[in-house]
Amino acid sequence: MDPYVLMTLEVIITAILSIEVYKLHCLSKSGALASLVVGVLLAYFGTINAFFMVTFFVIVSFFATMKDIDKKIAMGLQEGQLGERTWKNVAAVGFPPVLLTILQYYWPIDETAYIVAFLTSLAVAGSDTVASEIGVKDPKAYMITTLKPVSPGVNGGVSKLGMIVSVISAFGIAFLGWVVMTGTIQWVILLPFLFGLFGNLLDSLFGELFENKGLISKYTNNWSTELISAVLAGCVWIFVFS
Repeated sequence: MDPYVLMTLEVIITAILSIEVYKLHCLSKSGALASLVVGVLLAYFGTINAFFMVTFFVIVSFFATMKDIDKKIAMGLQEGQLGERTWKNVAAVGFPPVLLTILQYYWPIDETAYIVAFLTSLAVAGSDTVASEIGVKDPKAYMITTLKPVSPGVNGGVSKLGMIVSVISAFGIAFLGWVVMTGTIQWVILLPFLFGLFGNLLDSLFGELFENKGLISKYTNNWSTELISAVLAGCVWIFVFS
């Protein structure tokens, strides 16, 4: 297929998905616009496989957000008024994979290292989103630094349910992403999976150490833990296994 035709189709898909997710109150107007920008950037600088994986992440996030949304609203644990996310949420989550893709476009590195880093950023985002949206329903949450009981939804809090769904999410994204982007099944899948979980826990740690103290925002927490985990995973591949 002509690359310009493919790019156009990707932009159309992104626009339709952004509009539909906005209609379902998962994104605000600014969030839908930011989602469109992320999709356009990936359509231009990335591959169809990378675009597919980000689209898959958006769909998974939507279902995680909307699951039992009425209960989360009643508990006051939803994003926005009805679970919708703004441009800040989208930018924080989308910045690392888009940055990695643009860097790979202009200054390509080892392809496997890029795929590992790219999928790690999505695995961190996916596991964190699912853990936050579903794990928050677990009444037993514990502070990551002290393991003392805390209220569900508190920054730095972790729960058994949250860990279970984050493991499933990180592995699902790593496995599917590797198959989609390489057409193979290899042990390297473990790198984005493990560093995806690492990034999710790092997000909780940063939440307690920095976010609760007002040193960083949750958006800075999101993109920084994604990027740190992605870079570490890529470096492990380059310096240890390649």
